[in-house]
Amino acid sequence: MLLGAALSQGPTHMSYIWLQTTLESRAGPNFWCTRALDRAISVEERGGGEIAIVTAPCYSACMTRIVAVANQKGGVGKTTTAINLAASVASRGYRVLLVDFDPQGNASSGVGYTRDRIELSIYDALIGEVAMSDVIRPTEITTLFVVPSTTDLVGAEIELISAERRERFLADALAPVADEYDYIVIDCPPSLGLLTLNALVAAEGVVIPMQAEYFALEGLSALNATIEKVRAAYNPRLTIDGVLFTMFDGRLSVANQVRDEVARFFGKKLFDESVPRNVRLSEAPSHGKPCLLYDLRCPGTKSYLAVADEFLDRTLIVDVPKGTRQSEAGAPR
Repeated sequence: MLLGAALSQGPTHMSYIWLQTTLESRAGPNFWCTRALDRAISVEERGGGEIAIVTAPCYSACMTRIVAVANQKGGVGKTTTAINLAASVASRGYRVLLVDFDPQGNASSGVGYTRDRIELSIYDALIGEVAMSDVIRPTEITTLFVVPSTTDLVGAEIELISAERRERFLADALAPVADEYDYIVIDCPPSLGLLTLNALVAAEGVVIPMQAEYFALEGLSALNATIEKVRAAYNPRLTIDGVLFTMFDGRLSVANQVRDEVARFFGKKLFDESVPRNVRLSEAPSHGKPCLLYDLRCPGTKSYLAVADEFLDRTLIVDVPKGTRQSEAGAPR
């Protein structure tokens, strides 16, 4: 059975997508070719059928990094960024867990888990009824997994108010499974409430999507103040991994003015890549797919793949020079 695959060569990372259609795998969910990098596809005979296993070289991550995608302002492309950043990083060969921590559950439906398909959700793990490992579900990309959410999560915010260590429930729930993944991406609700506080306490980095509008600047300053308070009180490791402009139109002078203002304040934390307004990005969630599975060649997909490369270069702990062979650098877990 020949697997569907899409390969694209980037400046430092090779992308691959291995759909969940293989009958069995070798050495876990990914089979990494330790020979020459130019051998991207390994084919072997097994049980009378031919299985094409898509492999890709990439940097190795030494430990899990938990990243919250947060902005208290709604409509800035936060969930779209969480879905497509997680999928794009997973397409680079890293094991990624997407945690839907928004009661609206849009990140869940965006990777194929509509409300009627969800039996256990993040709420059940958060209150301790089940282990987090029981809630995790696979997606069409073998290295991308999801913790789905439902409207039940609204009740968690009320139940946690009087609980001890109420800001650490998500961190405690993720701890037993964190080592199984290279990256954990948390889609936060559009507020600065207790759920977002839990995400920021659990995370090591924050990705802030925003629109190039002046009202967005006010929200950005409020979020930055919240991050500073969380860092001082609960989580000294917390840092901003990047600020990302979404639905960006470079033809508008106001958009460029806002970008310049953010660049002056955040400097290198601003992603070089901006995500343009793109119809395909809007259509993909209705099909329950990340954009790279819906339309690999659209501008939205290309932008998020470029953002993923920037993100990886900023957050990977092991610095492997360009051109290093995987046999010399080691393979992802």
